[in-house]
Amino acid sequence: MNPFTLNIKGNLCEYTRPLVMGLLNATPDSFYAGSRAQSDAEIAARAARLVAEGADIIDIGAFSTRPGASEVSADDERARLDNAVRIVRSVAGDAMPLSVDTFRASVARSAVENCGADIINDVSGGNLDPDMFDTVADLRVPYILMHMRGTVADMMEYTAYEDVTRDVLSELGDRLQQLALMGVNDVIVDPGFGFSKTLEQNYRLLHDLRLFGLLHRPLLVGVSRKSMITRLLGVGTDDALNGTTVVNTLALDRGASILRVHDVAAARQAVDIYMATETDK
Repeated sequence: MNPFTLNIKGNLCEYTRPLVMGLLNATPDSFYAGSRAQSDAEIAARAARLVAEGADIIDIGAFSTRPGASEVSADDERARLDNAVRIVRSVAGDAMPLSVDTFRASVARSAVENCGADIINDVSGGNLDPDMFDTVADLRVPYILMHMRGTVADMMEYTAYEDVTRDVLSELGDRLQQLALMGVNDVIVDPGFGFSKTLEQNYRLLHDLRLFGLLHRPLLVGVSRKSMITRLLGVGTDDALNGTTVVNTLALDRGASILRVHDVAAARQAVDIYMATETDK
């Protein structure tokens, strides 16, 4: 990977090795039970584990994006997320960057302004809330721009690509240009594995991952225990850690800057082994 910087609360942080982003889902129905934390005590315990395992960033969500998940109102999502961010901050300390996983601009604004979140992680790439880009520009926080077509409910109806890699790159590039015109340059790109992509398309993106360097932005890869692994290997979510580690290692070798994972310790080992092979580190 190429070194990159993120502006975290006015501090320009430089990163010369891949980061591990640990997931915490303040939801009852996220697809992997191991990431769920609903009560205050469960949230605190999950946060403490992520810190102990060596997470560089903690990503907090309060709206499940798995197919068939229950709809959550903006008010309920905001209440869940604000509470979780405050708890995680108290456990993880002020130095830990906290990311909030939401496609709603008002929810993101509350988490940043009222609770001290540092990064906005938007699975819709600004497509589901017309106010998101303006909000990011106003808040001046790093923004994770993920590729997805459609909505969480119907995204798998939008898998008709002429060339999946070329089309995803083009669509992300268009959004990056919009953000740049608004003065937003602190952007991380995410190809959106599993979102509006078939099994074959996911692996084509993984094969072509080096091409995302053309966007000249840090690259986030989130494949942890997803169906692209479980379906290919014929295993359940609980048995998908080994497959996840293999895919993460391939992603690192192809330029990934950030791994978004349920299992921080395993991902950190993958990063350590990858870095040991880098002769120019």
